[in-house]
Amino acid sequence: MNKAILLSTPHMSGKEQDYIQEAFDTNWIAPLGPNVTEFEQKIKQYTGASAVCATSSGTAAIHLALRLLEVGQSDMVFCSSFTFIASANPIKYLGADVTFIDSEPETWNMSPQALERALADAKKEHRLPKAVIIVHLYGQSAKMDELVTICESYGVPIIEDAAESLGSTYKGQQSGTFGDFGIYSFNGNKIITTSGGGALVAKDPKMIEKAVFLATQAKEKALHYEHEQIGYNYRMSNILAGIGRAQMEVLDDRIAARQNNFRFYADQWKHIQEVEMMPELPNSVSNHWLSTITLDIDKTDMTPYDVMDKMQKLGIETRVLWKPLHSQPVFAATPFYEHVQGEEAVCEQLFRKGLCLPSGSNLTQEELEYVSKALETVLKTNKGGVVSAI
Repeated sequence: MNKAILLSTPHMSGKEQDYIQEAFDTNWIAPLGPNVTEFEQKIKQYTGASAVCATSSGTAAIHLALRLLEVGQSDMVFCSSFTFIASANPIKYLGADVTFIDSEPETWNMSPQALERALADAKKEHRLPKAVIIVHLYGQSAKMDELVTICESYGVPIIEDAAESLGSTYKGQQSGTFGDFGIYSFNGNKIITTSGGGALVAKDPKMIEKAVFLATQAKEKALHYEHEQIGYNYRMSNILAGIGRAQMEVLDDRIAARQNNFRFYADQWKHIQEVEMMPELPNSVSNHWLSTITLDIDKTDMTPYDVMDKMQKLGIETRVLWKPLHSQPVFAATPFYEHVQGEEAVCEQLFRKGLCLPSGSNLTQEELEYVSKALETVLKTNKGGVVSAI
């Protein structure tokens, strides 16, 4: 290939410049403005959410959700372990403690069994969490029926981290709309992008009113600057929201393209016993933000890092799966509940065996075929073998 094939790059529609120019023509350059209002409305219509607050990042949206649930110093929050660290960092911003919950093998997302044990123990200790953060990984929905039922039985609110799963559905319902709060990310590598940004949705529109208040420095209604609470500068700018307006208009196309990538890889590698695609839960539809696989490392005699290195030499970017947060140095000695007590954690197995592949909605057929042949060629080499061409 003449250029590197990257994991997930922004894919513009061409209309973004129109909305950006509109902001310039009307001088709506500062945060807020018509683009923000329209972007929020498009998210609301698409997801069916009751209300939306566009934010500066998905991380900011999680922080706001925790704040609205009155999470504070020494409170407890449960969180998926198999995720990017942004899912858990806001817990520590507020001085709270975290317990991490393992994945289960059918979705790679939060294990209902592990969550049930963790909540039962927390109840015995009279320290139920203020929230449970459930992540929908790589576009695949978690088992929301089971997880919602468990959390409701203990009276614990849910925050859905749908940063990677905008447009995915579970039993026909949009990802991010099951919990008390849901968050989306529009970072540069997500299924659609605003360059940087996120959104918070909630079942209760009054919560979004409070979120908007906190996200705009908690400025009280007065003729002067009056502040009774600590707030944040977390609102999305009108310029970036203009990008988001255009991106929402092509979201379904972007989802279809990534789903096609996944299906292409799955079809090409169905004869390779060493490769297994990420499972898809029945009655759910994944946006397949990233196409991911696990490797039989005993048969290949290669770790995902070995494969990643060989693919890089062929001009292809890949990435190992998320390192579980309970094993990150910054969260050393943090409580963790595995899927099956006494067995290796599911998320640790996935990290040890898994790899993310180029998945952008702007990949060409030629690039997809090159990636497919490259992986097959790499897997035919031994651990120390050199792959110089395919």
